[in-house]
Amino acid sequence: MATTRRASTRPPTRPTKPEAPTLVLFVRHGQTATTGKHLPGRAPGLHLSDVGHEQAAVAAGRLAELSRLDAVYSSPLERARETATPIAAARKQKVTIDRGLLECDFGEWTGAELKKLMKLPEWRTVQGYPSGFRFPGGESFLEMQDRIVGAVQRLVERHRGGVVVCVSHADPIKAAVAQALGTHLDLFQRIVISTCSVTAVAYGRGTPAVLTVNSTGGSLTELKAS
Repeated sequence: MATTRRASTRPPTRPTKPEAPTLVLFVRHGQTATTGKHLPGRAPGLHLSDVGHEQAAVAAGRLAELSRLDAVYSSPLERARETATPIAAARKQKVTIDRGLLECDFGEWTGAELKKLMKLPEWRTVQGYPSGFRFPGGESFLEMQDRIVGAVQRLVERHRGGVVVCVSHADPIKAAVAQALGTHLDLFQRIVISTCSVTAVAYGRGTPAVLTVNSTGGSLTELKAS
């Protein structure tokens, strides 16, 4: 005897709309009097040069064109805060300090001339095997990468689906980009991060998407965290 199956009264399940990624815009601080000459590290009192202030103004203008900007975060060092200030002001935002965005702790190498450091046998390790190097009395590259990646994860959770600016320093930004690309830290020295450049990474529930690296000119309005 055939049986009759009753039609289900349960409403059809609607597909869940995927959560929008969070767009993180990494900005390296502007030029200082020591850029390319010394390794200033975390030493206090280093400010932007006149060129650096001009670069910061240009970066602020580029970022002001974005349709959305939810927050501006900065390393606590003066050169980073002075870069973040016009960016935030252009969007009527405030600058929030996050120590996770700090420069690497170069320990005993802090303030040293780069041309002298390049003559040291350890410099070859810094360039070719950074994952195995710790600055004397300072931080290792692995610790630096863990620190900034952790900071970015916190900010992404805080601003889900938003747009966030993080003003930091060359090596931490390079380390964050390497992690986003799935590139081993030993290759991160191949990434170039110029002063006041913008690097955009979209962080979603899956793997990050690197949208642009070391952008120093042109419009940023086409960046989409999709």
